[in-house]
Amino acid sequence: MRSNFCLLLAACMAVLAGGEKPEWCRNLPRPEYRNLERVSVGDPWFQVYRIRPGVFAIYEPRQSEEVISYLITGSQKAVLFDTGMGISNIETVVEELTPLPISVLNSHTHNDHVGDNWRFSDVYGMDTAFTRNSARGSRQDAQAEIASGELCGALPPSFDATSYQTRPFHISHWLHGGEKIRLGGRVLQVIATPGHTPDSISLLDEANGLLFTGDMYYPGLIYLYRPETNLDAYAASIRKMAGMAPRLQLLLPAHNVPVADPRDLYRVLQAMEQTRSGKVQPVPHGANWEYKFAGFSFLMRKQGP
Repeated sequence: MRSNFCLLLAACMAVLAGGEKPEWCRNLPRPEYRNLERVSVGDPWFQVYRIRPGVFAIYEPRQSEEVISYLITGSQKAVLFDTGMGISNIETVVEELTPLPISVLNSHTHNDHVGDNWRFSDVYGMDTAFTRNSARGSRQDAQAEIASGELCGALPPSFDATSYQTRPFHISHWLHGGEKIRLGGRVLQVIATPGHTPDSISLLDEANGLLFTGDMYYPGLIYLYRPETNLDAYAASIRKMAGMAPRLQLLLPAHNVPVADPRDLYRVLQAMEQTRSGKVQPVPHGANWEYKFAGFSFLMRKQGP
């Protein structure tokens, strides 16, 4: 069996030589990006878009997760909501966008959202055992992200596939949900939304009608099959989030596209209720079941809810 590095090298050489692209990246860029303001940055691994004044989406389109981290600025400090894959250096991108001091918050601590946490000294984390375990770092999930078919285009020249892992990071401040983080002219409220993971949060900018949803919702295949997922908690959190929808102007998800309609939360809530009541027939998706709806789907364990 070839190593992950060999598989990665073969995939990259095929793309660079004009070979067949993985299916997930053949139709990129997604149409939602056409109407967004692109902001130029020096690192080609990232694409940056200004979504609202003081809100930047930092997108990684060359890896299948299509992770989106967010830089949210006030007049005195800034929050980086997630730090991405850790394949290239998100800190240098953030420094191009703002001179303000940076605090890191994570929507949750799966590897694709904490990859560059280790680069920052001020990191907030939910007070859960799952967060503590994630902060120790890991290798297996990170290596899976660079396997054959997971990449679209060239990796950064300095990237070393053989040593790629999620590095350990230090939590400076522990959260429980409900806290308000004041940036100067902008207040962000931490909303505990467990389900996808025990430490999942959404971030509410109520004055501007913005809800940063993390992995609780994004247009696409929503992962609800891992052992740390709790479907009862997920359903309760989606209900909580849907209750905020009348006050919102925009959802900002953590994958695929950085803009979504707050009314989508009603559809997600209804879809989850239909799924759990057995009204929707799934289709096989690898070792799991996929429950399909217009614009998104749930990926769940085959043993059912």
